[in-house]
Order: sequence, then C-alpha cells, then structure tokens
Amino acid sequence: MPESPGWQLAAMLANVIHMDLATRILIVDDDEGIRKLISSFLEKNGFLTTVASDPVEMRAAMAKQRPDLIVLDVMMPGEDGLTALRGLQAAGAPPVIMLSAVGSDIDRIIGLEIGAEDYLAKPCNPRELLARIRTVLRRREHAVAPRDASPLKVVAEPIGEGRPMLRFSDWSLDAEGFTLYAPDGETIALTEGEFQIMRALVEHPRRVLTRDQLIEYARGGDSDSFDRAVDVQVSRIRRKIATKDGADLIRTVRNEGYMFTASVVRR
Repeated sequence: MPESPGWQLAAMLANVIHMDLATRILIVDDDEGIRKLISSFLEKNGFLTTVASDPVEMRAAMAKQRPDLIVLDVMMPGEDGLTALRGLQAAGAPPVIMLSAVGSDIDRIIGLEIGAEDYLAKPCNPRELLARIRTVLRRREHAVAPRDASPLKVVAEPIGEGRPMLRFSDWSLDAEGFTLYAPDGETIALTEGEFQIMRALVEHPRRVLTRDQLIEYARGGDSDSFDRAVDVQVSRIRRKIATKDGADLIRTVRNEGYMFTASVVRR
C-alpha cells in the first residue's frame, strides 16, 4: 500500500528532529557574544553545542568529544580559521561551515579550496545558519564514509529508491536525494555547492555553460557566488569523480566555461 504524503512528511520531520537531538555542533569564534548567540539558538532548535574561543580550544574540545559539524570563524587572533581548517582535512574529519566578517573573495576561495562545506558572511541570520547546518548534515548522512575511511565514497546503497534519476555513462544522479552514484553503485560525497554545480551540468548536457550560467542554474539569480568559486567547485568535482574514471565527463571550454560531455537520460 503506497505511503500517503502526510505520512512521508511526518517521517521526514521525525528524521530531522532525531538528527538534531543526536547532533553536536562545535562553535569556534573569539567573540563571546557570537558564541553565546549561536549556541543558544542551536540548542533551542534541538542541537547539542560546544564552544571554543580559538583553534587551540577547538582541538582540545575535539579530543574530548568529536563534533558532527564545526562552525569556524575566519578572523581570530593568533591562529586564524583558515589555518585551523587546513589541520582538519584528514579523512573522516567533521564538515566545516566558515564564518567571516570580512567576506572577501580571497578568503572564500581559499576556504573552499581547503575543504569548507559552506561559507557565510557575518553578521548572518541564525536561521540561515541553521538551514545551512541541516543541509550539510543531511548531505553527509546520504553520502559519508565511516570515520576511519576515505571521505570520497561510502558503501553502495539502493539507488534512487524509486525517485527519478539522471543517468549517463553508467553513472546516476539522484537530484531529489542529493546523491551521485558511480558506475559500481557507490556514492561520491559532494558538498552542497559541488552537487548543485554537478546537477546544473548534468541537466544541460553537451552544451557550453558559462560561469554565470552555472551560478544561475546552481544557486539562483540572488547568489553571491563568483567565477573563481565555480572553478574551485568544478576542480574538486573532477578530483572526486576521477576516482571512478569520470574525469572526462566535464570539459573545460577555454574562455567560455564548461561542458558536460555525456548524453543524459532521465528515468
């Protein structure tokens, strides 16, 4: 008997509530007021939180209890957030959302290149931060390796579970499930930004997309993305799909943009 839409919504909300109550967020910021504000807001929304005023306290907190996600400020005295982020990029490290009062292109590019999952300019709306946190955690839940394994893939799971799929060269992209499946059925873990770029390319195959078009398709017209960030995301996607011989799926068209080379079938 098919499940009703109401039952499915209730199940989805139950999963979100369960995820929040079982999830610990580590907030790293030298501003005590911001630490308290974010911590209080997240706890009111069901998360567990730990706070740290600098990367030294961050590492001490992580040694005691591993967080599920880190909210990391960029501009801190002494060791800054970008330096701390570099030290977190071991296999199985928690995902990181970076905050910056400066919000410069250079900081954002470096953060993305090092491996941040997302990047918000301060001051940010706590509700937007909450939405970003839930999105990152949901994506990690769909496609995350065991903590002692490679972060690029996980054990194969049933593909699509009945949802429409975009198929190309034995690969499958589940746009609704935010999952990319390699030919062997294993999932390729992409950040939210990487997945949106990949989906935009797959949905517009065999045509050149400029960086502006990719930003529009992936993020919408109100996006604060920029050309260099698109290049960073595409480079990271290529590295990840290259582990399954998929590097040739995305072609660079000099002075124009990028092209997805495979034919795509929707099933």
